[in-house]
Amino acid sequence: MNQRARGHGHSSDEGELISNTETLTVENLVKHYKGAGGAVVHALDGVSFTVAPGETLGIVGESGCGKSTLARLLVRLEHPTSGRVLLGDTELTALGPRAMRPYRRRVQLVFQDPYASLHPRLTVEQTLAEVLGVHGLSARGAERSARVTELMEMVGLPSRLRDRYPVQLSGGQRQRVGIARALAVEPDVLILDEAVSALDVSVQAEVMNLLVRLRERLNLTYLFISHDLAMVRHISDRVLVLYLGKVAEVGPWREVSDEPLHPYARSLRDAGLVPDPSRRTPAPMLGGEVPNAARPPAGCRFHPRCPVAEDRCRTDEPALLELRPGHQAACHVAADAATVSPI
Repeated sequence: MNQRARGHGHSSDEGELISNTETLTVENLVKHYKGAGGAVVHALDGVSFTVAPGETLGIVGESGCGKSTLARLLVRLEHPTSGRVLLGDTELTALGPRAMRPYRRRVQLVFQDPYASLHPRLTVEQTLAEVLGVHGLSARGAERSARVTELMEMVGLPSRLRDRYPVQLSGGQRQRVGIARALAVEPDVLILDEAVSALDVSVQAEVMNLLVRLRERLNLTYLFISHDLAMVRHISDRVLVLYLGKVAEVGPWREVSDEPLHPYARSLRDAGLVPDPSRRTPAPMLGGEVPNAARPPAGCRFHPRCPVAEDRCRTDEPALLELRPGHQAACHVAADAATVSPI
């Protein structure tokens, strides 16, 4: 069993032992793209949050809210327009390619589509062995084979699948290979970008339970990104709600899912993303569409779809305020309610 599986951290390329004791910090992260005709697409506009070691932060929102952009920025697949990402005291957004290499091991991304993210001409064993070889994490031969076996067992893959290609695996099995590949480099942080959304419901539950067990066994920190509030609720300690590149609400999972402060979070809940067995007909879906990110509305970005919007919501951008202990929301109406009836 390797050092990390025993809960003692992992070794860097230089050989020193690194423990998962550092907070992931995102400070005022902005990502703008150049769109058609010179338009500026506001994918992210000033997103800030922290994730403590061993914590799971759920990030939820509709398509187009900036979730996947955030994931790519956190693993440096893209560079931010401005803002910072830090792991402990190290600013990852300021590191060059050589200095970034050890940190790429520490923050890993599990993709939504397990078939597209796996090399079609590599078997399960070759996929995992390749990662170990690239990062120099085990010698060739028996040692590397034993580590592949360990990784497969860790994610619940039977040894008979060792020589299978991705096309010969089910969707759930492919995603387990993707998780094993991320774990092979012994990371501290796993970013799971819609990692179960492409799977059947029964398989989703199996993979979610696996992720919970791995988090506890390996002391992992998760960012679990999804459009599904029920799925986020299942695994998260806290939930952050994104809307059109802005943080609408962030707080403890139970409060955000059961007693949301922001009208958008309430709309997600009422749209049936949290299943209600007593409901005989589907709940009404949130009206309208996410506005064009190249032309975000003034004021509160949710106001064109908000059922409680006031005149100031159309002109004044609300600040993200702590309206309950540890629970923030960016909403004028919610802030007034909290002032009148403090919690």
